[in-house]
Amino acid sequence: MSDLRALLPDLPCDETAAPVFRAPWEAQAFAMAVALHQKGLFTWPEWAETLSAEIKRAQAAGDPDTGETYYRHWLNALEKLVVTKGATSDAALQARAEAWDRAAKATPHGQPIMLPRS
Repeated sequence: MSDLRALLPDLPCDETAAPVFRAPWEAQAFAMAVALHQKGLFTWPEWAETLSAEIKRAQAAGDPDTGETYYRHWLNALEKLVVTKGATSDAALQARAEAWDRAAKATPHGQPIMLPRS
């Protein structure tokens, strides 16, 4: 594990130095990728190729690759795959992101964000 910590010094870890998620949405993105793979939407090689391309794209755009943005890349790769595989569209993803933003802005601090089903 110490090699991983040396490569990614900003990677959050628990008291045993095992990596942990920074926020609940990271765990949810991870779980969605696993569930969609299990349902056959994509293969692990497709996932690895898409995630790798997303990380390389971000690095080329200036991402310092310290581990802080890893799950942002994970989410971007997941969105690309679900659109490429026809599970949803860019427009539907954008509409959902906008609905989430509106709901978050309308929610009092400390309260759960309620996003209506569409």
